[in-house]
Amino acid sequence: MAPDGLLPHSSHWGAFRAGWRDGKLVVVPHGGDPDPSDILQNFPDALRHEARIAQPMVRRGWLERGPGADDRRGRDEYVPMAWDAVLDLLAKELARVRDAHGPEGIFGGSYGWSSAGRFHHAQSQVHRFLNTTLGGYVRSVNSYSAGASTVIMPHILGPIDAVARHNVTWEAVAAHSELVLAFGGMALKNSAVGGGGVSQHIERGCMAAARARGCEFVLISPLRDDLPAECEAEWLPITPNTDTALMLALAHTLASEGLHDQAFVAKYCTGWAAFSAYLLGESDGVAKDAAWAAPIVGMAAEAIRVLARRLVGKRLLVAMAHSLQRAEHGEQPVWMATVLTAMLGQFGLPGGGYNYALGSLAHYGRRQNAVPTASLPQGQNRVRGFIPVARISDMLLQPGQPFDYNGQRLPYPDVKLVYWAGGNPFHHHQDLNRLRQAFRAVETLVVHEIAWTATARHADIVLPVTMTLEREDIGSSSTDPLMVAMHRIAPPFAEARDDYAIFSALAERLGKAEAFTEGRTPEDWLRWMYGKTQEALAAKGLEAPSFEEFWELGEVMLPQAEDDGGILRDFRTDPEAHPLPTPSGRIELYSAKIAGFGYADCPGHPAWLAPKDVPSAAEPLRLVANQPASKLHSQLDFGGTSAASKRRGREVMRIHPGDAAPRGINSGDIVRLFNARGACLASAALSTDVMPGVVQLPTGAWFDPEDPNEDGSLCVHGNPNVLTRDVGTSALAQGCTGQLSCVQVEKFTGNLPPVRAFTPPARA
Repeated sequence: MAPDGLLPHSSHWGAFRAGWRDGKLVVVPHGGDPDPSDILQNFPDALRHEARIAQPMVRRGWLERGPGADDRRGRDEYVPMAWDAVLDLLAKELARVRDAHGPEGIFGGSYGWSSAGRFHHAQSQVHRFLNTTLGGYVRSVNSYSAGASTVIMPHILGPIDAVARHNVTWEAVAAHSELVLAFGGMALKNSAVGGGGVSQHIERGCMAAARARGCEFVLISPLRDDLPAECEAEWLPITPNTDTALMLALAHTLASEGLHDQAFVAKYCTGWAAFSAYLLGESDGVAKDAAWAAPIVGMAAEAIRVLARRLVGKRLLVAMAHSLQRAEHGEQPVWMATVLTAMLGQFGLPGGGYNYALGSLAHYGRRQNAVPTASLPQGQNRVRGFIPVARISDMLLQPGQPFDYNGQRLPYPDVKLVYWAGGNPFHHHQDLNRLRQAFRAVETLVVHEIAWTATARHADIVLPVTMTLEREDIGSSSTDPLMVAMHRIAPPFAEARDDYAIFSALAERLGKAEAFTEGRTPEDWLRWMYGKTQEALAAKGLEAPSFEEFWELGEVMLPQAEDDGGILRDFRTDPEAHPLPTPSGRIELYSAKIAGFGYADCPGHPAWLAPKDVPSAAEPLRLVANQPASKLHSQLDFGGTSAASKRRGREVMRIHPGDAAPRGINSGDIVRLFNARGACLASAALSTDVMPGVVQLPTGAWFDPEDPNEDGSLCVHGNPNVLTRDVGTSALAQGCTGQLSCVQVEKFTGNLPPVRAFTPPARA
């Protein structure tokens, strides 16, 4: 314990110490963090909030009618139940589905962000349970954040982790970059968060150091503050979802004026002839030049040419945010940024090249740890069926129907039971009114949750779980050198139990206790996990504290590997000895494999494919639904930092004064955003940091329909995913397209409905 009596703990948004003073929870950022996140201050108010789930609950309609599709989900009463009774009930239901439909009838839903701890990691816990006790489950693949890039990147450059996690570091940017071309920006609110935790938020300092050295930053985004003020960035706002067209025009200027690095393209790339024929208009009669791109992107043609020439002869870093590929044809900007960087010959250089997603998460742009951190083994999943993660509604509404994915044509699994632990699909998913319909179609929905999210309110069986502050764990990331002993700060809330205790009890009832627990208690697992790191430290001849010493110290610093640039540096150094893990071993400007799939919405080379969702008279404004600054996704939306960011209890929407004036909207007004899919309320803020024609409303506000009994009811809290489209990026990746939509906005003049998102549902 520290001299101040506070205990160490960690979160995805920062390491910290916490404890009680005068009956209040105090949270203090780790002393070594130069730029700690305010999200830490969500904890004090959230720990004992009324939104917490106090005891096991079962939906009344499910108890009365039994398993089956039910349109009362999301608007029903709940019946409290004792732990032994609810566990008996759930074990019986799991056995019923397993025996009648096999493990193929169970979907294991989780999204992995529930805790920075490596043991109490809900995704690992639920998947291990389903694998060891039931033989497996229907799984999801990829992520909402990077659904398109994860699939296309291996075809053209290499695995996404190699291009995002092990590539150009922030220290290399600070020391070497001369020009950073940031498509979608590198907002500090995004890099405040990292899987497994972060002890030092270095992004602001490194960008400031680069700028002080003379590095130039060019921001291409509809939002001016997608780079911090320290960058003194030149802001080039363009029409959302037209970045590919701009990149093509930049490439055309380089090629037509002989400015591209022809030697690099010849040595390191494949497919130039096919791509250049498209770029220059030889294959389709349309040259992708600056004049062609100007009306599409909203920039003057000469400004595009000037920017292209400016890229030549400098140590250039091309960065691209996750946000660009969370839209229609999201694969295309990922691919085209690869081509543009190759044409400038920058791959593999210190501070240069293409670092996809740099600034999107805290564990990108950092050195790799030189010793491993163990995680909870998940066991073997014997079920082959899967879906891309963003296709959950399609699967539940269209069982057995075919879908395309990465060269395969597969059937949607016929799922009877959904088991969700860790994650809130009513935050991540799109077209929430459609998602409500999807969840009504299953026979049984089971949810582990700390609080009454919209997902919990649609569940049949709701099991209250502990918050991270109520458990002991180990926090660690593969790119952060601080391993944290996460001490318990508070006792469990009411009757809440941790996921491991719940799954252990269920496994015992199903006759699989030993398979799930291996005879280990949570402390035994923590010792086992730490032992893997301890052994690796000892093997390197480094100090390797015992588990007891580690727990008493509260943290251990891990060694980190050299900043070696990863596979892209090796490839540049010797492409024959270190080929890329692509079909050709080279950077693929044209992919014969992708071309062979025959997808009209993802051809064999990067291309401009005009989006279908464009402004109209009815929906004239483009909505940017980006990540919030006050919380991680929707976690702890009822916490202090999140609550303070709202106005009149609603999420804040930013709008340009030129768009607000004709609508009679002033800062502070409550407005209604609406389109053909739904509507929500938000508080308006006028800002010139948002380009004209665009409104910005972050995700994260808990879905709160004014009338839960009415489909399509107004969300009074400000969840933009009632407005977004539930369609895949393309047949290749089927990624999420939730970043952008089209809407109308009007001043709300009716009686303001109360926000009830954090009030528990009615009890029977």
